[in-house]
Amino acid sequence: MPVITISRMFGSGGSEVAARVAESLGWTLLDNAFVERVAARLGRTPVEVQAIEERVPSLAERLADALALGSPEILSPSLSAPLPPTEERLLEVTERVIDDAIARGPVVLVGRGAQSYLAQRRDALHVFCYAPKPALVGRVARREGIDSEEASRRVDETNRRREQYVRRYWQRSWLAHENYHLCLNTDWLGIDGAADLIVRVAQERLV
Repeated sequence: MPVITISRMFGSGGSEVAARVAESLGWTLLDNAFVERVAARLGRTPVEVQAIEERVPSLAERLADALALGSPEILSPSLSAPLPPTEERLLEVTERVIDDAIARGPVVLVGRGAQSYLAQRRDALHVFCYAPKPALVGRVARREGIDSEEASRRVDETNRRREQYVRRYWQRSWLAHENYHLCLNTDWLGIDGAADLIVRVAQERLV
């Protein structure tokens, strides 16, 4: 089944673009529901899953994960208690959710490193939504009702975490243009203009 992945800078409006694309094509949209499905399969809350994804595990935690997966019987009683999902388990479940979504029909996937996991698929269109920093900050400030300084901090921090997520799990650069078929400036094109362009390309290449 054909799939469109949409990666987006925080503040670029990429989720809005994805929603318009899915509606125009009549495809399933998997955006916020993405993390909810992963969390449900892990028996965790979405907040817990996001916390795992957004932090860099310490060396001690990585060693504990490896020991628990390889030879749990050698762990001391204090370490043999149920552990949070490992990075490996989280990645495995995320990939399974992606596979299940595609198997059900054409889908627009937002974030979660889907562009990296599906990089070799010939029936996939990978899109990156970006905008100049002032536009990102302005959108976040208006949307969340905060000042420019706080909006700038959130933009930098969120985009840094997204870059780390893709690099840690797939050893790719989130910002590298060669990972995408389309890189769209949503400040210049507008949300509707970006969505229309994606739909047009999808209809020519995927439908």
